[in-house]
Amino acid sequence: MPATARPSQRLTDRKRQSIIEAAIDEFRASGFDATSMDRIAARAGVSKRTVYNHFPSKDELFAAILHHLWMTVINGEELAYRADRPLRDQLLDLIAQKFRLLNDESFVSLARVAIAAGIHSPERARDMVTRMSEREEGLTVWIRAAAAAGKLKAKDPVFASHQLQGIIKGFAFWPQIMLDQPPLDAAMQKQVAESAVDMFLAYYAAD
Repeated sequence: MPATARPSQRLTDRKRQSIIEAAIDEFRASGFDATSMDRIAARAGVSKRTVYNHFPSKDELFAAILHHLWMTVINGEELAYRADRPLRDQLLDLIAQKFRLLNDESFVSLARVAIAAGIHSPERARDMVTRMSEREEGLTVWIRAAAAAGKLKAKDPVFASHQLQGIIKGFAFWPQIMLDQPPLDAAMQKQVAESAVDMFLAYYAAD
């Protein structure tokens, strides 16, 4: 029985992937409000019912896209705190993951879509920001673990994570989203990452 189920599962996975790829194209081309599940289905070459079987709503489909992009960028590897590695090296690895996402053209386009949609619907804006912030939870988890190990003096890991994320986004997200600036080159990424991490550790590293 399991052997006969595998081809069906692969077909289901391919359809899901096709829907996500079609939705990315539609959202980027038309924006959130103008994009319909009908158009996504047509672009993906599946029925509208198939789209809804995978994603009950357009909002959930948008959230799934963000998750898909993040997992593609990190290759499924969530970086956990390790006691045997220097804090600075681990933080630089976490920031490198962040840069890969922020340099992804599809993510930047979808961030613009989310911001534009949020202007007309504050409730949707809050939901989208929450979903996009889920991709930053890994840093918060890392900070919490490092603090529990006595390596960081971070009483509020969420606040500390937002501080570090804010420095990175000030250089590698908001200028690209709002001013259409190009992604940072490798040298600038290195400078921003190292200075941000050094400032973070100067304040939070345990004595």
